[in-house]
Amino acid sequence: MNEQIEFPESFLWGAATSAYQVEGSPLADDAGPSIWQRFTRTPGLVRDGDTGDVACDQYRRYAEDIALMKRLGLNAYRFSIAWSRVLPQGRGPVNAKGLDHYERLVDTLLANGMTPAPTLFHWDLPAALDDRGGWLNPDIAHWFADYASILFRRLDDRVPMWATLNEPWVVTDGGYLHGTLAPGHRNAFEAPIATHHMLCAHAAAVQAYRAHGRHRIGIVVNLEPKYPASDSDEDRAATARAHAYMNRQYLDPVFLGRYPRDLAGIFGEAWPHWPDEDMQFIRQPIDFVGVNYYTRNVTKHDPASWPLRASPVRQKQATYTETGWEVFPQGLTDTLVWVKERYGNPAMYVTENGAAFFDPPVVEGDRLADPLRVDYYRKHLRAVHDARAAGADVRGYFAWSLLDNFEWSLGYSKRFGIVHVNYESQKRTPKDSAHFYASVIASRGRVLNGSAAAIDSA
Repeated sequence: MNEQIEFPESFLWGAATSAYQVEGSPLADDAGPSIWQRFTRTPGLVRDGDTGDVACDQYRRYAEDIALMKRLGLNAYRFSIAWSRVLPQGRGPVNAKGLDHYERLVDTLLANGMTPAPTLFHWDLPAALDDRGGWLNPDIAHWFADYASILFRRLDDRVPMWATLNEPWVVTDGGYLHGTLAPGHRNAFEAPIATHHMLCAHAAAVQAYRAHGRHRIGIVVNLEPKYPASDSDEDRAATARAHAYMNRQYLDPVFLGRYPRDLAGIFGEAWPHWPDEDMQFIRQPIDFVGVNYYTRNVTKHDPASWPLRASPVRQKQATYTETGWEVFPQGLTDTLVWVKERYGNPAMYVTENGAAFFDPPVVEGDRLADPLRVDYYRKHLRAVHDARAAGADVRGYFAWSLLDNFEWSLGYSKRFGIVHVNYESQKRTPKDSAHFYASVIASRGRVLNGSAAAIDSA
């Protein structure tokens, strides 16, 4: 598109993190353990035996990180709340120290002119609830709503937007179907149950928010557009299955009150029949949807790939990140426009977008050049503007991630941050991508109209 780029004054420019990935001090101030403390201590599950015990030490250094975001010009910060800091047993008595921490975080953000955008659950389920079945226990919807209500009552007077769940697809696919993430199960019968209970928990939290809250609440999903590898019927059918499984499995119930029919074929006898009243309950009206986008998937039929019978095709002459994801900014435009067209153009935020690339050492003068990440952000921010120009109601963008951090089963081997973290000294060094992002924010995107060379020197 040739339209000149300029984002509105009301647009949110933020960065995102999650509690277990950056906070460290997982058991500080009477917090309870999460399933990720257990998972990281199980030999062979996390690269190099890494844990989030220290991570970026943001539990103690949050004021420093907020000051850094302010210097970069960010006006919003998306973070997650560790459920087991607030409720060490996942339910029951509140841990005042944990709740006080998040109140201080919110107040410090506001004092620095930034919008707090908390997520209630970003994968770190309290271990005590996992002992009761975790997301396989139908009572978890009530437990989650009770936990959410504690936070709404304490912080909603200062928090204008809440997200219930982050990427439930990853939790069920990695945690219950393939066993690559906590809690580490591998069971086709469990995955649909975990999905359904997560959606019921989301709905229960939204319902609780309508009783206590005065602002906005939504859900965050990871979306990955699927494109057929060929025009063959088999590849097109495989693409439809992959699309239903990843992109429609959570949004169709939330917006349309039903699961995609393809899921019954994917899971076979493992697919349950859910009562209509559950589906109507899940369809609670929400105020926005958060979209996490990283890459696309070119899909082929693959009968050996369980359970989708579909697998990705690596593209020639394409740039790939350190995590093996193709850089494909058009996919972000396509995804946002697809949400607009399928679900009635809800308010949207790009709640995560970013890339892991090899970062050279910090050079003298505290500069770290990361040209591939700068180029990634340039192209994807233009893609966001293209989606807005096509009518998608996109109201904000959050770079993933503010900091290099603990990348789940990858440990500290991949760096997504726009700010480099020396994990030994905890020194923060903004990369060139941070300075580039700051120039985009300062110009409300107008710098994106220039040439690449002009942008790189901004």
